[in-house]
Amino acid sequence: MQTQQTPGEPRRGDWALLGALVFLTFLLHLAFYKGFGFFRDELYFIACGEHLAWGYVDQPPGVAVVAWASRRVLGDTLLAVRFVPMLFASAQVLLAGLTARSMGGGRYAQALAALCVMAAPIYFASYLNTDMFMILGWAACAWVATRILAGESPKLWLLFGFFAGLALQGKHAMLFFGLAFVAGLLLSSQRKMFASPWLWAGGALAFLIALPNLIWEYTHHWATYELLSNIARSDKNIVLGPGKYLFSNVLFLSPFTLPIWGAGLLWCLLAKDGKRFRALGWTWVAAYATFIVLKGKNYYLAPVYSTLFAAGAVAVESWLARRPNASLRAALQPSIAALVLFGCMVIWPFAMPMMSVEKFIAYEEALHIAPPKTETMQLSRLPQQYADMFGWPEMAAAVAKVYNSIPPEQRAACGIFAQNYGEAGAIDFFGRQYGLPTALSGHQSYWLWGPRGYTGQCLIVVGDRREKLEQLFSEVVQAGETYQQYAIPYENHRAIWIVRGPKFGTLQQVWPKVKKWI
Repeated sequence: MQTQQTPGEPRRGDWALLGALVFLTFLLHLAFYKGFGFFRDELYFIACGEHLAWGYVDQPPGVAVVAWASRRVLGDTLLAVRFVPMLFASAQVLLAGLTARSMGGGRYAQALAALCVMAAPIYFASYLNTDMFMILGWAACAWVATRILAGESPKLWLLFGFFAGLALQGKHAMLFFGLAFVAGLLLSSQRKMFASPWLWAGGALAFLIALPNLIWEYTHHWATYELLSNIARSDKNIVLGPGKYLFSNVLFLSPFTLPIWGAGLLWCLLAKDGKRFRALGWTWVAAYATFIVLKGKNYYLAPVYSTLFAAGAVAVESWLARRPNASLRAALQPSIAALVLFGCMVIWPFAMPMMSVEKFIAYEEALHIAPPKTETMQLSRLPQQYADMFGWPEMAAAVAKVYNSIPPEQRAACGIFAQNYGEAGAIDFFGRQYGLPTALSGHQSYWLWGPRGYTGQCLIVVGDRREKLEQLFSEVVQAGETYQQYAIPYENHRAIWIVRGPKFGTLQQVWPKVKKWI
């Protein structure tokens, strides 16, 4: 297998190999995209797509636009909602290979980098989410950065800014990677690049692309900052120290990839051949320190690893090229790749549902692996991302049964109130087949959408406690319930209430107190 690339050498074989890995990635995601059904956040993003805006309480507009466009182009199905995430995952594999090429890697390095990204469990998921913008966005920015650092035209900073701006319209946290990269440039000899007007032009372009969301935040009193402040004051997220944070990243990426990205980090920071790319090594250091200080979730650092996979693949290729024994070199190349692939495959079921829930639980118990947690909520036998796929259609059907039990002449004035955006999103999406009206909730952006003209004289309330409802309404009747054993424990059983006679006036009057941003 080829290990060195000369500038004038044809690259058709490289493209064929990378193309095959990209196509294989897409096929893998296509085979397992269904999982256990819609994820809680996906239902919320679909609802946001029905209220297109330049921002939302908890994210920029990107994910809502994707949800809106996917459903209108591909249909109202789970495949439609997850099609773009599958494309994003596939594109990231391609970008990893191209980044390795920009760092001087030959065909083997490009393939190994792409394989690592394809196989790493932290990237092996294709749900509609905001993180996919940050992960792909930084992969694209890093690819452009390596080309600039390798000596290509500084005009490429405009492309860097374009990718960064688009990523910021999908996930605000992309800003931290931009700042980490700036720190990386300042900490390396590449700080001289700040003299280039093209770098500043790229930054200005990123700012202009992100500006509409910034204006939305300003006109909504910095809603996202308020939300993040509320979360910081709560005990919602699990906070890890530096050692545990790093260890959790090793597990999310699979321990079998550690030698690759670890070698990539060292190559960027210490190796003579990696000197041009010091800034990218320091980017990891700066981003890691930032998320430790800000108590970020352990997967927030995920975007930077595709760059380290590329650098590590180049380092491994270079090390193999120096082995004098050609037979040993020929044996090590596929062996390293196979070890990474099969080592990661063991963890794939924890990243993407690939088996029935009963088989997964048995698999989990056989490996003695507890469900990974990023929040302090109690979990049962399933990881949070799996438990949050259960119970939504059944809940909507149960709410519809209660709604249709109300006399027809009273139904139009009776709203449906949900405790959180998952419940509200499920009612909005699955409830349409039953003729349910759109839901009300004080959670996140649902609060911005208001009480929708309902007065509160009659409400169907999903969840909540009788004692609390009796303080607010003169008539409280339990009219239904739902149960799903695999759902998040605090939601696996819900009472469904019909309440009348509000003691607080109208819903419009009390709506400011309904706000729940956390």
